[in-house]
Amino acid sequence: MISKPKLFKKILVANRGEIAIRVMRACREMGIPTAAVYSDADRGAIHVRYADEAHHIGGASPTESYLQVDRIVKTAHDCGAEAIHPGYGFLSEKPAFPDACTAAGIEFIGPPAAAMRALGSKLAARQLAAENGVPVTEGSGAVTDATSAIAAAKKLGFPIMVKPSGGGGGIGMKVVESEDDLVAAVESSHQAARSAFGDPTVYLERYMRKPRHVEIQVICDQQGNAVHLGERECSIQRRHQKIMEETPSPALTPELRAAMGAAAIRAVTAAGYVNAGTVEFMFSEGQFFFLEVNARLQVEHPITEAVTGVDLVKEQIRVASGIELGFKQSDVTWTGHAIEMRINAEDPTRKFLPNPRRINRWVAPAGPGVRVDSGFGPGSDVPPNYDSLLAKVIVHGADRAEAIARAGRALREFVVAGPATTIPYHRAILESPDFRAGELSTRFIEEHPELVEQAKALAGEESPFDYGPDPRHIAAAAAAVSAIVRQS
Repeated sequence: MISKPKLFKKILVANRGEIAIRVMRACREMGIPTAAVYSDADRGAIHVRYADEAHHIGGASPTESYLQVDRIVKTAHDCGAEAIHPGYGFLSEKPAFPDACTAAGIEFIGPPAAAMRALGSKLAARQLAAENGVPVTEGSGAVTDATSAIAAAKKLGFPIMVKPSGGGGGIGMKVVESEDDLVAAVESSHQAARSAFGDPTVYLERYMRKPRHVEIQVICDQQGNAVHLGERECSIQRRHQKIMEETPSPALTPELRAAMGAAAIRAVTAAGYVNAGTVEFMFSEGQFFFLEVNARLQVEHPITEAVTGVDLVKEQIRVASGIELGFKQSDVTWTGHAIEMRINAEDPTRKFLPNPRRINRWVAPAGPGVRVDSGFGPGSDVPPNYDSLLAKVIVHGADRAEAIARAGRALREFVVAGPATTIPYHRAILESPDFRAGELSTRFIEEHPELVEQAKALAGEESPFDYGPDPRHIAAAAAAVSAIVRQS
């Protein structure tokens, strides 16, 4: 008799912050003990206290801790973890990580290394997509010097986008309007790609002036079943990095959703994909074009969970355990509308400059349809060594209008004192007539500079849940006392 697959007895979470806690929460509900890892900067972090056990892995720099493949795998082996969940970022899309897990007899909760390699190069992924009937934007092959870049750009026509073949996060991407700026942009992109990803390969792509960024969530099991869970609208970005997402997209019809979903399934199954992943598309004038595949869990996965009722982290764990998906494409339904706002320790009035500081007061919003995923709280230090994400506020409403109203209400309740945050900026976006009308594109922030001034005005409003002493009042009182002392 063939034994049925069983869930893991212990999982090591190779990440930090909100995503580490998100994974640990799923494990706790499934009855699976967890092991955390932490750097010098995260000794007092909430994810360290939340896990069943925690292990120090190195210095504050990611290269000394969260990017240490051998150290993390050894820690998992030594503590008896049967599997590792990488979260997102750090090692989540490095094929060397699942390779090392396999060599150590540990399951990797994510796609196989071969699928990562097939999709990790944007050039290779574009070719794979095109070969499987997925529309791609016009683009070039690898450009290695000025001559090949100029020839490719002339063939495509300006404006064009210079893009690294590896990596993500908008690093190294350059928009070029004319031939005069092309060579410098290609060289700059080469250098950024080499430094960030260890791969200097870049290529050119026709630049769309005002596209939308729409992605499809997929999940595939080890038995060959593949299902998509609909789209997420991710057009509101700064420096090519998302700050707000929603589902469903205001631009898509059920027919377009089905077509994009089918295209996404073709792209990932051609690569032998297993586990959760996201296929990203550019969308313009009713047409969609393949962009890339994120071979991991996405930051914005909670909004898909909100409208489908599918717990993506639990499904990841089940799939990695060898358990077949418990639902088919025809079983997937979408209910209501969900929005996620990434609350970063950044100052929108200073071009989103990171503002890592100790959090003096913290009151998270609550109430109907509100979820907050975070790895911080009152007294937490926001280290300067990592991404500035403090929390994700996820709201779910019966329709888009209710979701927008609920998002605004939740942000007004949210109290974070210490670091500057993007809370007032998100409130300004929600009040924008263009946002409310669903008129979105990847240039939304650039085309709405007035949002910064509106955010300044909103930042002065006090939350009804803010009962703590205001640091500004404390500072003013201290200054007054000092003045009296000096005069006496």
